[in-house]
Amino acid sequence: MQTWSLVSICILLGVVVRWGVSLNSYSGAGKPPMFGDYEAQRHWQEVTYNLPVHEWYFNTTDNDLNYWGLDYPPLTAYHSLICAYIAKVINPEWVELHKSRGYESPAHKLFMRSTVLVADLLIYIPAVVLYCLYLCDGSSKKKACILLCFLLYPGLILIDYGHFQYPLQVEPGLALWAVVALGLGWDALGSMAFCLALNYKQMELYHALPFFFYLLGKCVKLGLMGRGLFLLLKIAATVLATFALCWLPFLSDASQALQVVRRIFPVARGLFEVHFKTLFLNQRSDGKTTSEKLELPLRHPHTL
Repeated sequence: MQTWSLVSICILLGVVVRWGVSLNSYSGAGKPPMFGDYEAQRHWQEVTYNLPVHEWYFNTTDNDLNYWGLDYPPLTAYHSLICAYIAKVINPEWVELHKSRGYESPAHKLFMRSTVLVADLLIYIPAVVLYCLYLCDGSSKKKACILLCFLLYPGLILIDYGHFQYPLQVEPGLALWAVVALGLGWDALGSMAFCLALNYKQMELYHALPFFFYLLGKCVKLGLMGRGLFLLLKIAATVLATFALCWLPFLSDASQALQVVRRIFPVARGLFEVHFKTLFLNQRSDGKTTSEKLELPLRHPHTL
């Protein structure tokens, strides 16, 4: 009982801090023509709701890839689509094709902030709670302290609720679900959770090797001529099935799948976008970006 009381207090404090940060402004507020990542997330809702799936990652008259073109894996697009359906019910102007570009209002800000919090409550926070309770050693107070450190980590809070993004709590939340599942011996479920994290944001590739070698080592330890082989086949089938489901709308045409890959890994566009996002996140206290401070001649990437 004491443990769950401490957990409840930690969660409540984490939610209060998150919502307090969200009351402030966001990236690119009132700064045309590109606005900021807030507009990028809104624009993805506009694109996924109004355009057929086969146009989401292609440059068309209705989908200008130079204007916050979708460049995250399919699961991010599906998340945007779900948010778009809800936005359409509340106020169709929020996702109206072309006309909603740069849309800003207090009501829309409340909606966008709420969608981030809901994703946090459904994915990241439960994973953190389970990790601290079942995979961390120590007393209830020690576990509560670890939980509080997770929930009050400023990096995620400032970017998700200040700057404004979804991936930085959905992606690590799914990855943490994978860690929890593996820690509890649910290898297939952990593999599926990690695949979902990877299909939400490609940056999860940084963690792919540790997961791969952990599971491979477990299979080898069990014996590749017995239980280990069965586990290996089960994990392989889980990974293939998860990827197939995530990519299903794009698998009917090889050019579709290839274009998604090009957008996710923009090798042909160089490293511009990586540097641009890094600079954009480095906001100064006066609202200007580091790029403005250094007067760097930023340009938009070439469209594929």
